[in-house]
Amino acid sequence: QVQLLESGGGLVQVGGSLRLSCAASTHTFSSSAMGWFRQAPGKERECVAAIDWSGAWRYYADSVKGRFTISRDNGKNTVSLQMTSLKPEDTAVYYCAARRGLGYSNQANQYDYWGQGTQVTVSV
Repeated sequence: QVQLLESGGGLVQVGGSLRLSCAASTHTFSSSAMGWFRQAPGKERECVAAIDWSGAWRYYADSVKGRFTISRDNGKNTVSLQMTSLKPEDTAVYYCAARRGLGYSNQANQYDYWGQGTQVTVSV
């Protein structure tokens, strides 16, 4: 019964920045670990960032480390992904995901709820 809604995607030039947001519909958000995944055409879905229930522990894929920042606001039931120094290979549909466990995971099959995705396109 958890619904997730992403926003903030769009078209940006190489080297630019975007901030993605995900809003959860349930009051149980504060007990859920969250992740951001992306999927480009012809490629498998990959986890780019994840965060535990408290925000104390974070995971980043090597490809985005130092450029992306994940954060959450449990009072507002939101999780965000700040993306900077964007590259063409960052172009993908980005998905917000939630899992029942408190700890983060970078495995897609361990997530229970998914948003519809938001398109990010980085122009050359």
